[in-house]
Amino acid sequence: MPLTHQVHIEPFLQYLKYQKRYSRHTILSYQNDLDSFLQFILANYTPDSLAEIKPAFIRSWLALLRENKLSAKTINRKISALKSYFKYQLRQQAISVSPMATIVSPKNAKKLPQFVDQNDIRSLFAHVTFAEGFVGKTEELILKILYYTGIRKAELIQLKEHNIDGGNATIKVLGKGNKERIIPINSELLKDIQQYIHLKKDNLPAPGNDSLLLSIKGKMLDPKYVYNVVKKYLTLITSIQKKSPHILRHSFATHLTNNGAELNAVKELLGHSSLAATQIYTHNNIEKLKDIYKKAHPKA
Repeated sequence: MPLTHQVHIEPFLQYLKYQKRYSRHTILSYQNDLDSFLQFILANYTPDSLAEIKPAFIRSWLALLRENKLSAKTINRKISALKSYFKYQLRQQAISVSPMATIVSPKNAKKLPQFVDQNDIRSLFAHVTFAEGFVGKTEELILKILYYTGIRKAELIQLKEHNIDGGNATIKVLGKGNKERIIPINSELLKDIQQYIHLKKDNLPAPGNDSLLLSIKGKMLDPKYVYNVVKKYLTLITSIQKKSPHILRHSFATHLTNNGAELNAVKELLGHSSLAATQIYTHNNIEKLKDIYKKAHPKA
């Protein structure tokens, strides 16, 4: 059967949609990658069927991607799409051997997470003026909780009043995979949270949910609103490129490790499933040591 988009890609996309239940965005990404691959194959080779696609053809395509300066991360995504595609074709008995079996994925370049300098964080909470009233207090508490606890944006939005344990000065967070973790909080943050809860009662009608943080209309916070709040205030105190809620999570973890916190403890606070995900913060510490060494050592 000749190579055509309709015959060979559409059934696979339907499989992703109805059996794997992938999102529309993911399916579109697969489609674009496969379209690009098959266009290359048909333009440069003359296979009459999928079974005639050789590993050498795929390596040529990958070499072209590298020549076009695509990142290792992007190339690996395309390789992953091809592996899924040919695995599906194996199950459909359209091929007997996958040409992806001998394809090696390039190593992703390790990207150090950006973070806000500790002095800039101090400036944020000591010198930046927040708006008066309920909205200003909500924005200030968003920033404080994100930085003082290192929780994710989604975890922040899902926080409930009953997750705050004032007696033990802790908060209970529901993380990825519905895994709960307990995070200690300092007395300053606990006081701010308790004052905010009283402020809600004075400024808002009885909300229909137990969410800790609410909008002026008494609704759960919108993720875009949280992002915009963080970006607005980080713009005032730092010049780093990224200014998202996740940057405050990176800052939390980096400042802990730079100040001597054990990596396993940071792992538990962040809710990472493995230590490997946390180890990236030790690289920031190493980079800092390298910088100090270069500046201070006479033979550096």
